Amino acid sequence: MTNQTTIPVSYHTQKVGNVDVFYREAGSKNAPVLLLLHGFPTSSHMFRDLIPLLAGQYRVIAPDLPGFGNTKAPPRGQFDYTFENIYKVIEGFTEALGLEKYSLYVFDYGAPTGFRLAAANPEKITAIISQNGNAYLEGFSDDWAPWQAYWREPTQANREACRASLSPEAIRDWQYGTGSDLSKLSPDGYTLDLFYMARPGAEDIQLDLILDYRSNVAAYPAFQRYFREHQPPLLAVWGKHDPAFLPPGAEAYRKDIPNAEVHLLDAGHFALETHASEVAGYIREFLGRKLKD
Repeated sequence: MTNQTTIPVSYHTQKVGNVDVFYREAGSKNAPVLLLLHGFPTSSHMFRDLIPLLAGQYRVIAPDLPGFGNTKAPPRGQFDYTFENIYKVIEGFTEALGLEKYSLYVFDYGAPTGFRLAAANPEKITAIISQNGNAYLEGFSDDWAPWQAYWREPTQANREACRASLSPEAIRDWQYGTGSDLSKLSPDGYTLDLFYMARPGAEDIQLDLILDYRSNVAAYPAFQRYFREHQPPLLAVWGKHDPAFLPPGAEAYRKDIPNAEVHLLDAGHFALETHASEVAGYIREFLGRKLKD
C-alpha cells in the first residue's frame, strides 16, 4: 500500500462562470472521491492535515468557497454573496471536474452548501461526513443571538452588531480557542484566516452571508426531508466543546437517519486543528464499510 504521507497535494484553479475556484487535490484519479467543504472564516487550508491522511485511499478534493481563501469571485454588487449562489458555484465545480459520484465532508458553512448540493443531486452522493456541520435547530447555542436579531430585523444597527463576530479576538479566541487544547492548537490556521478577513471588502461579504444564513435555517426542513427520503450513510464527528454548534445538533441526525453514526470528540469547533488523525480514523473506518455496501 502506498505510504499516505508521500502522496503529493496539487493545487489548481477551475473556472466556473465568473468565479475562479481554487482547490487542493490529492490521491488517485480512480479512487472514490471525497469532497471537502470548509466553513467560516477559513478555506481549504483547514484540511491541510486531513488530506494526507486520506489520500492513500480516496481522491480528496477541497475547494475554497466564493468569498474565501484563494477563490476569486467578483466584488459585491457584481456577485450576490448568498449560500444559494455559493452552492451553485460548487455544483458547477463538481460538474466541471466530471465528478459523477462523491462523498461529502461538510463543516460549518460547508454544511448548508453541501446539503443543497446533496438534495439537488441525491444520486451522486455516496456518503456524508458532518464535522460540526449543522442542519437542526437543536444545534444552535445561545451565542447566535446577535445574528438571529439581524435575521429578524436587518437594520444597519443589527448588521454592525454582528461585526464583532468577525474580529480577530472572536476568530482566534472564541472560534478556535474555545474547548481546544491550546498546546496542540497551531497558530497557522487562525493567522491565515485573520489575513483573509483583513482584505478589503471581506467583512462586508461576511456580513452579507451572516444575514443570508437565515436562508439555511429556512432550508432545514428540505435538508431533513432529503435525509429521510434518501438515507445517505452519515457520520457526524463533532468537537463537543464547539461554542456555536452544540452536540445535540450531531445527535439530531438520527431523527431522520436512524443509522447515522455519531462520535463526539474532546475538541472545539475546529476539531481538525487538534484531532485530524482521530477524525481521519473515523472516516476511513466509516467509508471503508459504507462504500462497499
